[in-house]
Amino acid sequence: MRDYAAVVLAGGAGRRLGGPAKPALPVAGQSMLDRVLRAVRDAAPVVVVGDQAVPAGVLATVEDPPGSGPAAATAAGVARLPEDVAEVALLAADLPFLTPPALDHLRRALEASTVDGMLYVDGDGRRQLLCGVWHTAALRAALHRLAGARGLAGASMRALFAELNVGTVAWTEPGPPPWFDCDTDDDLRQAEEWAR
Repeated sequence: MRDYAAVVLAGGAGRRLGGPAKPALPVAGQSMLDRVLRAVRDAAPVVVVGDQAVPAGVLATVEDPPGSGPAAATAAGVARLPEDVAEVALLAADLPFLTPPALDHLRRALEASTVDGMLYVDGDGRRQLLCGVWHTAALRAALHRLAGARGLAGASMRALFAELNVGTVAWTEPGPPPWFDCDTDDDLRQAEEWAR
């Protein structure tokens, strides 16, 4: 498959977890952000959006203004990508079970289709908006349209994706789903149990 880039959204206040930065919280002794970065180790470049320390070789940026939401954070990350990057994984930083094979599954599905992007769906059919792979040009165009129509600050991912042709795939392999995110203490406990 062709090379791809990754944009990892690592902002948010973590209010439901008592205020700590979610990406820094550990699962099985490793921060969730580090686990996501390990999953995208083949991507180039990798951009983390949010006030997080990143390892060497990973680009860091913050949305303008800080805290203005996921669509603005997506725009900040995509702005750091070279123009010739054909595909980009757009991911939350709190996906402790994301793996390279899970990303390959999304990328193969995207390349075999005519859609703009490919997302995972959970067992109830809900699209996992921050666990997907996109044609970069289509994502850039959607960001441009949204910025012109209503602005990016405070805009949701649903608003960003509203005019895009989005495909979905399920994860049917054994083990925890790659789209599982940690928003609450219960989620973290579940992640620790699965990671044993």
